[in-house]
Amino acid sequence: MDLDRQQLPHDLVGGPFAVIESDPGVFTSLIRKLGVRGLELAEIYDIEPWAVDHLNPHGLIFCYLCTDENDPHEDAGVDDDIDDDNTSRRVWFANQLSDDACASQAILNVLLNCPHIDLGDELREFQESTEDMSSVMKGLAIANSSFIREAQNSLARPADIRGALHTIAATTLDASKAKAKAQRAAAQPPPTKKRKTATPSKRKPPASPSAADDAGDPQETYHFIGYVPAHGRVWELDGLRAGGPLEVGACAHAHADADTGVGWMDAVRPALRMRMARAHIRYSLLAVVRDAYARASDALELRKRERAALERRLAEAHPGWAHAVDPALLASAEEAFATVLRPAGAGAVFGTDFGARKMERELAVLEMPARGLPGAWEACVRGALPEKIAVEDEVARAREAHTEHVSRTFDYAPFITAFITCMHEEGLLEPALNRKVQAEANEQMQTKAPAKSKAKAKGKR
Repeated sequence: MDLDRQQLPHDLVGGPFAVIESDPGVFTSLIRKLGVRGLELAEIYDIEPWAVDHLNPHGLIFCYLCTDENDPHEDAGVDDDIDDDNTSRRVWFANQLSDDACASQAILNVLLNCPHIDLGDELREFQESTEDMSSVMKGLAIANSSFIREAQNSLARPADIRGALHTIAATTLDASKAKAKAQRAAAQPPPTKKRKTATPSKRKPPASPSAADDAGDPQETYHFIGYVPAHGRVWELDGLRAGGPLEVGACAHAHADADTGVGWMDAVRPALRMRMARAHIRYSLLAVVRDAYARASDALELRKRERAALERRLAEAHPGWAHAVDPALLASAEEAFATVLRPAGAGAVFGTDFGARKMERELAVLEMPARGLPGAWEACVRGALPEKIAVEDEVARAREAHTEHVSRTFDYAPFITAFITCMHEEGLLEPALNRKVQAEANEQMQTKAPAKSKAKAKGKR
């Protein structure tokens, strides 16, 4: 038993989080790896009603470039009295304790406040176990969760993972050096005081701020903030804000529903406009919406059920009904309902309300007069064609996203190292480098030659 325990991997402190791109495909893959089903993230290019409201978003993720003007740490210690009530305490909110975990932090702050979504077993268990924790302890739970960390790191580039490991190693080494220096200073006796002389001491001038900038190029840092409706209000969830959730508005309209994500965008638009004005042009906005493939697939599956109900009624009312419909539609009916993933027969569905919609459609078919059945069948087949195209478009988009994911997460470093090593062993590396240098020198000579000829021509004149 003791041997088995020793062989088990222990993750008491947790490894580093690697940064991931602010891309809708990457974030969609992240929530699916976390176990969330039926949702995806879509990029929004405008926050006006005509561009957003039809999506019925469950929440928003705002990503912006951190600069001196919009430093997220400026408001880190702000604690507003307006949020000191029982409603803000009911909002699931976690502070950000790991710098590179802001992507998972923001998406979890949004998802765990949406009541009508399928979180999956592991994420639901995580939500229940952290429900009564403080925001700091919730952030610590995220930072130490191997499930969340592995889900995010699986979408990062290998170079970013190595960079995160290098950062931890460098930080640990600096901390150990500082500790050893402090211990040596404490062990040494205090220096004896010397009497000052009239000779002026030579002091070094203070380093200018630009000197630190010239020492190394500053890296671009991005920050993620979540917006979500919950408990009748709309909240801004910034993991770096010590004051907790910030209320940005209330769902005051009669048609607004903060629990289903309908009609709350009017309250969040002013806050988004302020953020966009501070972030200038370096920002992106992602919306948590219903999965487009699931929506298109359910629409096509509903057409399949309607077709089956119509054909049952046609067989009863018109035994030779095949001669009463358009021959071209009859020949292409099977192909109209089949996709690259599923045949023309009935398949799996995703929506929880699919059964109710199917029953309404079948009742409408039963109440339909017999003379209108052939026309309804033709309309059903025609309506299936655009829905089939929508399904296949989503399949193609998913394949493209998967290809980008494989290309992004594949580690090319071992191949490049082995390739350069083989070139060196075969004696091909140095000639190749020399050809490159010679080609650059010839190119510079060619660019200088016309300039010299023009200067000579002007001298003669």
